[in-house]
Amino acid sequence: MSTSLVLLSARLLDPASGGFLPQTALAVVDGRIAALGDDRTIRELADAATTVIDLKGAVVTPGLVDGHLHPVTGAELTHGLDLSGCTDLSSVRAALAAEVRSLAPGAWLHAWGLDPNAFGDRPVEAAALSPVLDGVPALLQLFDAHSMLASRRALELAGIDGPRTFAQAAEVVCDADGRPTGLLLEAAACELVERAAPQPTHAERRERLAAALRAMAASGLTGGHAMDAGGDSLDLYAELDSAGELPLRLRVAPWCQPGVDRDGLRALIELQGRGGELWRVDGVKLFMDGTIDNGTAWLERPDCHGESTHAFWPDPAHYTRVIEELHRAGVPTATHAIGDAAVRHALDAVEQATLKASTTTTARATSTTTATTAADGSPDRTAPVRHRIEHIETVPDQLVGRFAELGVIASMQPTHCCDFTRADHTDNWSRRLGKERADRAWRCRDLWDAGATVVLGSDWPIAPYPPLGVMAGARHRRPTRDLGRPPHNPGQALTALEALRAMTVNAAFAAGEEHRAGRIAVGHRADLTVLAADPLTTPATALAEVPVLLTVLDGRPTHRADQLS
Repeated sequence: MSTSLVLLSARLLDPASGGFLPQTALAVVDGRIAALGDDRTIRELADAATTVIDLKGAVVTPGLVDGHLHPVTGAELTHGLDLSGCTDLSSVRAALAAEVRSLAPGAWLHAWGLDPNAFGDRPVEAAALSPVLDGVPALLQLFDAHSMLASRRALELAGIDGPRTFAQAAEVVCDADGRPTGLLLEAAACELVERAAPQPTHAERRERLAAALRAMAASGLTGGHAMDAGGDSLDLYAELDSAGELPLRLRVAPWCQPGVDRDGLRALIELQGRGGELWRVDGVKLFMDGTIDNGTAWLERPDCHGESTHAFWPDPAHYTRVIEELHRAGVPTATHAIGDAAVRHALDAVEQATLKASTTTTARATSTTTATTAADGSPDRTAPVRHRIEHIETVPDQLVGRFAELGVIASMQPTHCCDFTRADHTDNWSRRLGKERADRAWRCRDLWDAGATVVLGSDWPIAPYPPLGVMAGARHRRPTRDLGRPPHNPGQALTALEALRAMTVNAAFAAGEEHRAGRIAVGHRADLTVLAADPLTTPATALAEVPVLLTVLDGRPTHRADQLS
């Protein structure tokens, strides 16, 4: 096959090798890196149909991959009013009042990114916003996407006038008289009101998703580990892929909820491998707890309000049995576990699953430390399984080493620490935990030093998806809107090379694709990110502003800055 793309005058940065390669150019054939060499040698591989780009000394890295994001959900949630910049109630009220003035009579107000710290010492209740939402049906997504505030009118339209019972750790929060306060905790409660609001059409959802993915590609992302597959998500991915409009390579993990029966679990197993050219279902996402900020995490000791005492699964033993079943089927799992008790139980479940499997004679179950891929490029289900734990916001010393011992991937979101907590522990997250547990915040450094494979992601729409910002946050651990403020737990920062590895080499390893992705090497995928400056020497506080000049997916540019035209 002919050469489709040639990049010249480049600085080739291969994090797996620890630095820059001696070559200055590369050629792409059939979506793979076919040759590395000097400019003259590689230029000779081009023909009339080859796209040739002179990078003028720009830095080429393996394509940056977000280890945890929600493309479809995020495209929907971020369609409304952005409240993420509001730091107090007055700014929240002002933003809502301005939005209300733009609404047609009876229209719903949707907002996202609401920080509970904006309420100060007041409870997070709709009453605090009633002066500007009187008679307006409004749904305000809190920043953690595990909770919402519904206005009085929204509750009325949804028929919510008291507490409800759920099969998972969800809650319609009510006052002492049994009246809803407007705060809805976890998806099952939020969905009660969401269903009452007008829904976008399939075409609207498709365009919103496409626009979000295009913006991600422009930020330097070539891939993402998508941690949900609800509704028509898979159909949307398939449509964009078939139309040649999918600018990211997506690894999708559908949810497995508490109460799943054998038929439901079998359906999740059978769904594995479904996909197209640039997306594939590979894994299952589970929740062991909620969030610390809304009191639904699972902690070994209650928080300062006496909350965060229970698992998301009413029967944690059922979760363990599900992990065992998925492990036997060769399906990798990703468990949302924020609190220390949740992390401990998730690790225990993986250990139990691997120990039970090791007593059998199956081909797939003696270790979780190596993986292979099938001949068609899909994950090899006869290979050992790599499980993951997502978030890991606070853990004691005795749990840190178990990640490496069990081969469990540590999937971390450092910008959550940067933007939603404070070094002086005056934020809601830290106050709930107390100093001892808050000092264990996002232990990226300790997990890395203990031998764990650390993968970085944004958890978009919880935090912004630009990968340079995620890597920067892992290094500086400061509020991204005020980099002059002190860092939170700076001893847990990663180095520049480690942060880059966590979004390239380690992301490929987590997906069982290290033999064909995550490196600048012959035979590896031509998923590439081109930067205007060296990410290893750029100061952490300046990294997020480095221009992304070119993004290449499967050998095809998905973003090209004007200066490369």
